[in-house]
Amino acid sequence: MNLRYIHQLKGWPHFQWDAGAFADLLAGVRYRQGRLLGSMEGLGCNLQDEATLQTITIDVLKSSEIEGEYLNRDQIRSSIARRLGIEVAGLIPSDRNVEGIVEMMIDATQHYDRPLTTDRLFGWQASMFPTGYNGMYKVVVGAWRKNAKDAWVFIK
Repeated sequence: MNLRYIHQLKGWPHFQWDAGAFADLLAGVRYRQGRLLGSMEGLGCNLQDEATLQTITIDVLKSSEIEGEYLNRDQIRSSIARRLGIEVAGLIPSDRNVEGIVEMMIDATQHYDRPLTTDRLFGWQASMFPTGYNGMYKVVVGAWRKNAKDAWVFIK
């Protein structure tokens, strides 16, 4: 199997797709989203906050696991609660790597309607790698990857 990174695909970053092929699928997702939002409105504020906290916590955990990073669930939950202003008992301090991924995930999930600009993407990189390193490896932060070595470092 010949694996390629997304930036190696023909047409990167100017992709094309057939919107009609996605229309029915997207309509079904929007319908389910509306039902979910309607159900959440009936739960009350505390349960809505808990659902949001739980969902983003799982998103951060699973996204990190895909990259081979296993983060502390309690640190993630505490970081999210602090950033969203949700009062939760037993908040604990979080590592900087947890803070960075939480910052990026909250921006992506809470501000999904904002354009994905180069500055925003590079800001996510900077929040995830504030020192410019991932462990002992230098990471290209605030710039597009220039070669396969950079891609390996940024995407394991």
